[in-house]
Amino acid sequence: MINRAVLTGRITRDPELRYTQNGTAVVQFTLAVDRQFRNQDGEREADFINCVIWRKSAENFANFTHKGSKIGVDGRIQTRSYENQQGNRVYVTEVIVDSFALLDSLQGSQQGSTPQNQSNSSQNGFNNNQGNYAQQQNNGSQGYQNQNNGYSNNDGQNINIADDQLPF
Repeated sequence: MINRAVLTGRITRDPELRYTQNGTAVVQFTLAVDRQFRNQDGEREADFINCVIWRKSAENFANFTHKGSKIGVDGRIQTRSYENQQGNRVYVTEVIVDSFALLDSLQGSQQGSTPQNQSNSSQNGFNNNQGNYAQQQNNGSQGYQNQNNGYSNNDGQNINIADDQLPF
């Protein structure tokens, strides 16, 4: 049996990170996915798909996404039911997300960031060389020639390591 869902769309509202009684992180969100065809008025319609992401992935999702973020998700479809206050059985179908990918352009994600946010990302162990990458994209024909051949630490200082010195 195969139960796999792969979706690309935009988040309809800011993710809200919650924790279960056991301390497990969870985020419920809705993904707006455009249909590939247009309606009679020539407009594209969208499907709004309920998704749930758990644990460390949920924490990362809440930290790095916001309303309107374009993301890709990979997961499985699950149906559950419960009884509401009126005593009616309610069925819910949702995608349980196993992994996600941020699909926004690099320049689009930089517009909303401040220098403070950029320094925080380097303190968390992420090397923030986004400026070099954007410069390479703008120069296009030069490719990777302007890229720094060395590696850099979290302070942005270059560390020169030869390829034969790497352990892998």
